[in-house]
Amino acid sequence: MADLSIEVNGMKFPNPFVLGSGPPGTNGRVINRSFELGWGGIVCKTISLDNSKVHNTVPRYARLKSRTDQAVIGFQNIELISDRSFDTWLEELEDCKQKHPDKMLIASVMEEYNKDAWCEIIERTQATGIDGFELNFSCPHGLPERKMGMAMGENPDIVEEVTSWVMSVAKKPVWAKMTPNVGDITVPAKAAIKGGADGISAINTILCVLGVDINTGRPMPTVEGYTVPGGYSGQAVRPIALRQVMELSRGLPGVPISGMGGAETWEDAVQFMMMGSSTVQICTGAMLQGYAMIKGLCEGLSKFLDEKGYKSLDEIVGKSVPYFSTHADLVERQRAAGIAKAGLANRDEMWKGDIAKETEMLTND
Repeated sequence: MADLSIEVNGMKFPNPFVLGSGPPGTNGRVINRSFELGWGGIVCKTISLDNSKVHNTVPRYARLKSRTDQAVIGFQNIELISDRSFDTWLEELEDCKQKHPDKMLIASVMEEYNKDAWCEIIERTQATGIDGFELNFSCPHGLPERKMGMAMGENPDIVEEVTSWVMSVAKKPVWAKMTPNVGDITVPAKAAIKGGADGISAINTILCVLGVDINTGRPMPTVEGYTVPGGYSGQAVRPIALRQVMELSRGLPGVPISGMGGAETWEDAVQFMMMGSSTVQICTGAMLQGYAMIKGLCEGLSKFLDEKGYKSLDEIVGKSVPYFSTHADLVERQRAAGIAKAGLANRDEMWKGDIAKETEMLTND
C-alpha cells in the first residue's frame, strides 16, 4: 500500500489532505472530530486578537448551480474571520493538539498593520503547541478598511514587512496565504519568501458578485437589500487555482506550496500535486459533502499511487510543471512533429489538415 504521508517544512502530515481555513474549522469541537475522521492536517478558521470588531451577517452565502442538474458548482461567501474570543481559541487549540499529537494543526492568523499585534498573536498562539502558521494575506472582503487580508496581501512591500515581523518571533513553520486577485501572484509570494516565510498557500477565494435577482434587481447574497462583493470558491475556480499554483511552482522553485481552490476529489488533489502542491487544502468541498469525505479521498489516492507504481507522494509533486512552455515553443514542436510524422513539406500544409480536423470536431459536437 502506498505511503500517503508527506513532510513539509518539518511538519509530518499523515496524508496530504488538509481541511482549509473557513467554516469547517470553526471551533475545537469540529477540529477534533475532523482529526478523528482522518484528515492529515487542519488550518483553523482565521483568528485575531480582538474579536469584538468582527460582526457577521445573515445571510452570508450564495450558490451557483449547474443549469442541467442543479449541482453546486460555485459558492460565494461574505463571511468574516472568527468572531470567537482569542483566549477561547488558545484553549481549544491546545486541547486539539494534545488530543491529536500526530496530526498537523495550523493556525490561520490575521492582524492589522501593526508590528506589536502580529508579534503578540504569533507568540501567544505558538505557545499552545500548534504545528505551524498560515498568514492570511488574502481574505478578499470584509476588512479592507482595517488594512487586513487582501488589502495587505496585494502590496508586496507590506507583505515582506509583515512577514519579517512574524519571522522575528515565530518558532514554528510559517506559510503565507496568497490572494488570486492580483495580476501576478508570484510577486507578493516572492515578497513573503523574502520576508522569511517557509512556504506559500494558494489560492484564497476570488472576489466576485455571484449574481443578481432580476425580479428585484438586488445582488446576492442580499442583506437587507444590499450586499458586498465576496469570495468565490468551489469546483468552478479549480482551473484558475491550478494555473496559479503552477505559476508559483515555476516562480519559486523549491518553496513548498499548499494548494487549494475547488479541490473536491482525490483526482483533483493529484492535479494540484502535479502542479507543485505538497499538500492540498479542501474547504468548500467539505462544506458541501461533509467531513467524512476524507475516507474516500485517502482510499482513492492510495489506489491511484499503487496502480501507477508510485511509492511516495514526492514522486508526483511538480510532475506536470516542466510541461508548461511558451506558445511559440508549442508551434515549433507541433511543426516539427507534424513534418516528421506525415512527411509534410511545409507548415502551411500541416495547419490546413489541423483546421479541417477541428472544424469536423466542432460540427460533430
